[in-house]
Amino acid sequence: MKHLIVYAHPHPESLNHAILDTTVRALKKNGHEVIVRDLYELKFQPVLQPKDTVAMKAGQTPKDIRTEHEFINEADVITFIYPIWWTGLPAILKGYVDRVFAYGYAYAFGEEGIIKLLKGKKGLIINTHGTPTEEYDEIGMTAGLKMTSDIGIFEFSGIEPIEHLLFGSIGIVNEEAYKEMLNKVEETINSHFS
Repeated sequence: MKHLIVYAHPHPESLNHAILDTTVRALKKNGHEVIVRDLYELKFQPVLQPKDTVAMKAGQTPKDIRTEHEFINEADVITFIYPIWWTGLPAILKGYVDRVFAYGYAYAFGEEGIIKLLKGKKGLIINTHGTPTEEYDEIGMTAGLKMTSDIGIFEFSGIEPIEHLLFGSIGIVNEEAYKEMLNKVEETINSHFS
């Protein structure tokens, strides 16, 4: 299978980067092809400009967006790896979704309602956040995060969400807990893509 990983964390020494490395290693070990789009490394321009929408309506998708479309088109599985900041996506990833998962590419409207244009692909999301998991579970934030990303982004465009891992208490827990998180990532990859 062909995997596209969209990665959004600015620090190479972060847990998110360790999650990325673990994911890539596990996939390659299982014989999968992996492409990583590190949005910070790419200096991806996240702001949807009026000229973007004008160009796309005219059938002239900007080159940087067209490049991302090509990677998505080739992928069987799309994985997002990112930290939860202010209970949502980092701005660079939100901008990626705004610009890349655009009307006419990821979805459209027809007589029957929404047309999901990315059907046949699977989606995986891996998140970290500083708040303890139990607290997010209790206040409904975990369910909310899954709803907005799994349903609001992936399902809305036709991508089948297969798993969403959320790791809490980042910056608070000990080394053993971080190792357990990475083991959970590897187990998840192996259970879905062995």
